[in-house]
Amino acid sequence: MSGRGPAGGLAALRGLLARPLASYYLLLSSAGLLLLIGLTMVFSATSVRDYAVAGDAAASVTKQAIFAVIGIVAFWAFQRLPATTFRSLGRPLLGGAVVLLLVLNLLVALNALFGLKSLGPLRANLLWLYLGPIQVQPAELAKLALVLWGAHVVARKGAALGWWKELATPLFPVVGLLFVLVGYNDLGSMLCLLAIVVGLLWAAGVRLRVFAALSAVGLAGIGLLVAVASLGAGSGARGQENYRLARLTSFLDTPDPAKCVEDACWQMVQARNAIEHGGWFGVGLGKGSLKFGWLPAAHNDFIFAVIAEELGVVGCTVILVLFAVLAYTGLRIARRVADPFRRLAATAVTAWLAGQAVINVGGVTKLLPLTGVPLPFISDGGSALVVTLAAVGMLASFARAEPDAARALHARPPARWVRLVWAPLPPLPGARSRPAPPPAAPGSVPRARGRRPDDQAVPRGVRQDRTRGGPASERRR
Repeated sequence: MSGRGPAGGLAALRGLLARPLASYYLLLSSAGLLLLIGLTMVFSATSVRDYAVAGDAAASVTKQAIFAVIGIVAFWAFQRLPATTFRSLGRPLLGGAVVLLLVLNLLVALNALFGLKSLGPLRANLLWLYLGPIQVQPAELAKLALVLWGAHVVARKGAALGWWKELATPLFPVVGLLFVLVGYNDLGSMLCLLAIVVGLLWAAGVRLRVFAALSAVGLAGIGLLVAVASLGAGSGARGQENYRLARLTSFLDTPDPAKCVEDACWQMVQARNAIEHGGWFGVGLGKGSLKFGWLPAAHNDFIFAVIAEELGVVGCTVILVLFAVLAYTGLRIARRVADPFRRLAATAVTAWLAGQAVINVGGVTKLLPLTGVPLPFISDGGSALVVTLAAVGMLASFARAEPDAARALHARPPARWVRLVWAPLPPLPGARSRPAPPPAAPGSVPRARGRRPDDQAVPRGVRQDRTRGGPASERRR
């Protein structure tokens, strides 16, 4: 009888979680279900609008499905890579992200100052950079680049992070540059970058006073970015209402809903109406009404409000539970892997995805100010989906590299064609591809320079005679 009660269920759950590849399968199941739910909700939020505009109800979901396939290919490629490849990818990805952000901000500035909308084949639209038919969101690439490069830098410094000088070079200048380049147009993505930095430093064991100083600097930077919106930062314009400040004030003190037609609180009010209309079980999939022109960005930043209206509290709870499972799995992987780089990168990716989900859901439900970030896996957006699935692929690679998982895979390896198609075997814990040379003593002369020919040198391959001359009493002594 004990196996049929709650205690038996908890024991069965512990048994499942104790399996060697539990982290890997938890990651695949939670991310896969979120991806399927996202494609379904994108179709629900865009089908009527697409049919009315272009005569094709599946236009948006087809585009999102194409990006999902590209993202699955990125997932497959990233889960096959070893940790050394991830460490070497950090610097080129960071350099590419900085270049794309500089080009994007330059085009946005030229458009605002001189009305120049394109520069050859390049054109920009606030957060997106277009190269002909190719559309890229550089802020999404910057998130993954910061994870890889930041984890490599912090892992290399090790215990030296206790010194401010080690934190100041080169981590803080590069992070500050990314904050400025991303936050000028997109405050929400800058907060996601901040979550990545906090996750890295927390996993590295940095002292609390460092977090206090970073919090003060971060709040000052956010206040500055809010202020410069009046000068044209982001979608702001000189002489017009500061939209970032309006979002903050409407969060602190919501005006009368009847007066929100032209104010920044319009999205909050409509999202609240969608949540109230949905109730516990929702009005039914595809039967929501506020997505028909009433709720701005219903397919993107406010898709959680569409879920609340059509699937109710039950559907929202399923989404939150899946994100909680994903966050738990990421932290579980970070705790179980032995490599410092893997531990730091897994924590940073988990902080990024979980933090972005919290920011999005909090803004929609009016628990946090609106910042305009998509909901991972679910919101419509190609660049965000591809980069997110690539990051999950890296987590899958780390999950297979857990010591118990690696031993289990080597003990009963899958078929050769499965390893070729899906993923190779991870390295065994403690195994090295080549033996490491013994560490030299401080101040010692390198071996190549330490040998000098002399008259008493012994030829190589000849064993020295270790017997001592003299009588037996001296030898015993």
